[in-house]
Amino acid sequence: MAITQAMCTSFKEDLLQKEQDLETGGDTIKIALFTSSASLDSTTTTYTGQTGEVSGSGYTSGGVALTNQVVATSGTTAYFDADDPEWTSASFTTAGALIYNDTLAGKNAIAVLSFGGDFTVTSGTFRIVFPAPGAAAIVRID
Repeated sequence: MAITQAMCTSFKEDLLQKEQDLETGGDTIKIALFTSSASLDSTTTTYTGQTGEVSGSGYTSGGVALTNQVVATSGTTAYFDADDPEWTSASFTTAGALIYNDTLAGKNAIAVLSFGGDFTVTSGTFRIVFPAPGAAAIVRID
């Protein structure tokens, strides 16, 4: 199994079909954490049915909703950004994450994040620090 960082191919199709609304006030965009036993990559199409989701204290199946969503441009790059997600009073190990649209019936995948290895938190806060908004944003179309 492996987690490979990528924008999901199905998300690109969703955009062309006007299926996804990533702005604040639009769809609920969530991020779920996964262990190294998960198999996630650009071919991942949905959150539903994925194996290897994290379990442990401070984590709820399905992950957390991203807040303060922004869709904007920087030069010729369009991007999506949100506040850094975090899990408090947490004890678990994770190797990656899936950003997905919780509003859509299929819980359509948007992007896979690979952390490059296992990260463990014990009775603390686990936070994913997204890159600064703009051309280096976490989800972008160049």
